Amino acid sequence: MADFVAAIDQGTTSTRCMIFDHGGNEVVRHQLEHEQILPGPGRVEHNPVEIWERTSSVIQTALNTKGIGHNDIAALGVTNQRETTVIWDRRTGRPYYNAIVWQDTRTDSIAAALDRDGRGDVIRRKAGLPPATYFSGGKIQWILENVDGVRAAAERGDALFGTTDSWLLWNLTGGVDGGLHLTDVTNASRTMLMNLETLDWDDELIGFFNIPRRMLPAIRPSIDPSLYGNTRRIGPLGGEVALAGDLGDQQAAMVGQVCLSAGEAKNTYGTGNFLLLNTGHDLVRSQNGLLTTVCYQHGQDKPVYALEGSIAVTGSAVQWLRDQLHIIADAAHSEALAGDVPDNGGVYFVPAFSGLFAPYWRSDARGAIVGLSRFNTDAHIARATLEAICYQSRDVADAMEKDSGVRLEVLKVDGGVTANELCMQIQADVLGVEVSRPVVAETTALGAAYAAGLAVGFWKNTDELRRNWRESRRWTPTWDAERREAGYAGWRKAVSRTLDWVDVP
Repeated sequence: MADFVAAIDQGTTSTRCMIFDHGGNEVVRHQLEHEQILPGPGRVEHNPVEIWERTSSVIQTALNTKGIGHNDIAALGVTNQRETTVIWDRRTGRPYYNAIVWQDTRTDSIAAALDRDGRGDVIRRKAGLPPATYFSGGKIQWILENVDGVRAAAERGDALFGTTDSWLLWNLTGGVDGGLHLTDVTNASRTMLMNLETLDWDDELIGFFNIPRRMLPAIRPSIDPSLYGNTRRIGPLGGEVALAGDLGDQQAAMVGQVCLSAGEAKNTYGTGNFLLLNTGHDLVRSQNGLLTTVCYQHGQDKPVYALEGSIAVTGSAVQWLRDQLHIIADAAHSEALAGDVPDNGGVYFVPAFSGLFAPYWRSDARGAIVGLSRFNTDAHIARATLEAICYQSRDVADAMEKDSGVRLEVLKVDGGVTANELCMQIQADVLGVEVSRPVVAETTALGAAYAAGLAVGFWKNTDELRRNWRESRRWTPTWDAERREAGYAGWRKAVSRTLDWVDVP
C-alpha cells in the first residue's frame, strides 16, 4: 500500500503541495506565491495561468525533495480559495480574463440590484448567502457582460466557469485533452447559484445572473473515491493517482481540525478569517449576518452543513503593513513591533479594504485607522492590526452564539497567523475563552489530504483522524471583563466610522 497522501492547497496568495503520512504528519511541502494584481480601487485579480504553473511546480518540487513517486501516493486531495472566479476556453485552455478574486468589489452594483428587487431574499433562502460582491455569481455575470466574446462562447459551450479547484482539476486531468469539468458541493455552495437542499445548480438562481447553465461544472461530493473517475493520469505527479477529495479551503480546515460533529468549531487565520460551526445535517439559516454553507459531503451520505462567519481582511492587513506602509520587514516582525507597547494606545484599525463581510455585509465601508494622537507610534498601529484580527473574530463568534445557541468553550485555531503568539493571546483575551492551536497548523492542506485518504481507505474512519489531532499550544485569557468590554466597545465605535464611505449604485 502507498505510504502517503498528497494535497494541493491553492490559496489567495500562494499555492502549496503538502504530503502527509498515516499519522497526519507533514512529510514535505513546497510553496510558491503568485502575483496580486490590483488594477484599481476594490479590484483584485490573479493570473490563472500563473496559478496552474505554480501548482505544477510545487507538486514536482515536493516529490523530488523526498524522492517520492506517484506509486507512493495513495490519493490526491485539492483545496482552494473559494469564490474566486475563472472562465476559460475549453478548446485552447486559455482564460478569457484574469481570475476575479473573492475580495474584489467591482460587482457591488450587481449585488445591490439583487436586494432592491427582492431577488436577494430568494438567494438567501435557496443558497444560504446574502447578495454580496464576495460570491461567484456576480463575478461570472460581470465577465459575461464586460469581456468581448465570452457570452457567445458560453452560449455555444466553449466557455467554462470554475472556482480555482475546477480550473486546477481540469488541468490536472488533461486540460484540452479530456480534462474533467467538476467541482464539489462546498465550492458550489459559495456561488449564489446552488440550492442547499438539492445540492444542484438552481435554474431560478442561474437566471438571476443570466448565466448559461452549460458553462457550470458538474457538482460532486467532497469525499468520494469516484469523484474524478477513480484514478487519472496526473501530469505533475508523473502517473495515475486517485483524485478523491475536493473542498473549499475553510471546509477543508474543518476536516483538518476534525470538527466533524455538530457543535464543533474552528477559526482559520489566513488572508481573511473564517470561523465555522458544524451544524450537522441541520440546515440552520442565520438571522445574524452569518452564512449557511455546506461543510462537506462524504459519498452519497447526507451533507453536513455549517454556519460561517467570513472576514475579508485579517492576515492581509499584516501584509499591507509590510508591502504598502513598509513599517515591518515581514509578518513575524509585526509580533515584535506590537509587543513593544502594552496596549493599542487608543488606536483602532478597521481594515475594511473590501467592505465589511460578516456579520455586517456593508460593501460601502472602507478601511480606517482612528483614535490617533501625537503620542502614537508604528507599534500602536501594529498592535491595532493584530487586535483587528481578533475583534473581527469576536463579531462573528457573538453572531454565531445568537444563531446557534452554542457558546464557545475553546476555540480551535489554524492558519499562518497562528504563528503570531501575541495575536493568539489577544484573541483569547478579546473572546474570553481559551484558544488551542494544533501541531499541524496548516489544516486546510491536511483536510484535503484527509478527505482523499478517507475516500480510498488510507484512513479507515474518522476515529483515526481524531487520534491524529494533537495540541501544540493553548492560550488562556488574561484580561478581566471590564477591559474586555471596554476594548470591544471601542472597536464597535471604530467600525461605525467606516460605514457609508463609498456610494453604492
